[in-house]
Amino acid sequence: MARFNLHGALAELGLPPWDLHDHPTSGYTFSDGAHYRFEISGVEDRTALEAMLDEAQKRGVVIHRIIGSVQGAALLTRRELREFAELARAAGVEVVMPPLPIRAWDTGRVIATPEGYMSGIRIRGADNFAAVLRDIARCLEEGVRAFLVVDEGLLMVLNALRKKGVIPPETGFKFSVYAGHANPAALRLLEQLGATTVNPLPDLSLSMLAAVRRAIDIPMDIYVSCIESWGGMHRFHEVSEIIRVCSPCYLKIEPGRSEMDHYKPWLTPDFRCFWVRQKVKYAAILQELLEDSGAAFETSLPGAPDLRIPGP
Repeated sequence: MARFNLHGALAELGLPPWDLHDHPTSGYTFSDGAHYRFEISGVEDRTALEAMLDEAQKRGVVIHRIIGSVQGAALLTRRELREFAELARAAGVEVVMPPLPIRAWDTGRVIATPEGYMSGIRIRGADNFAAVLRDIARCLEEGVRAFLVVDEGLLMVLNALRKKGVIPPETGFKFSVYAGHANPAALRLLEQLGATTVNPLPDLSLSMLAAVRRAIDIPMDIYVSCIESWGGMHRFHEVSEIIRVCSPCYLKIEPGRSEMDHYKPWLTPDFRCFWVRQKVKYAAILQELLEDSGAAFETSLPGAPDLRIPGP
């Protein structure tokens, strides 16, 4: 009986038929020639951003991109959004903003049930879809130029709006880890739908990451420090190999117990500032490890041309 040559068909599609256990060197870089950049999640407000920038200057490390206000842009006033964007623009830092609160922000609570979490975070219904677009428009008006996206349909629509000129052409879309994508074909699809950067699940091996890099051209966002509720991995010892295999990549720094503990609007400014300083410290440690390794990897200067820095 003839066999279906499924592996061969994958190769013809430009997809690796298995994980790449030889960990091939990527060969790709950012447009400025850099191999890696640092991303810090959960810089919730202007005060935390000021603390982050201060700590980065003291430690001599560049933070290129932040996930601003993981609690959700809808919980910031227009003035807060504008001041946040202005400070980031002056510092040459990209801000990726999650529109609306990202969990259970409507009446649907399946996602919060013991088994409902397996369905992933998606937008429920056309009214909620419109609400997300309104919040994105609000952020764009205040200068934000990059957004965290967790729904493939939203990504498709935002990409179409970007192509039509309805939203600025430089607007970037980071596809969130909370969509749960973890294989070359899925991440290729996100690139085709218009993602400018993708965040695979945090527990992928180097062989798996190498296979993803073979399938896509856009930057990958790789956890090197991960919250306990997601496994608590610290991949500091792999950082040089991660860069070699995944370049261009953002090294994601997000220690802590859980996002539910760290990204709530009632947490004190003192806590937020302390914790964001700790994240900058981790970036400085990673920078030291890379320097000690002797690896010839380059990082970007502040304000690199392809960063989605907030606009006027």
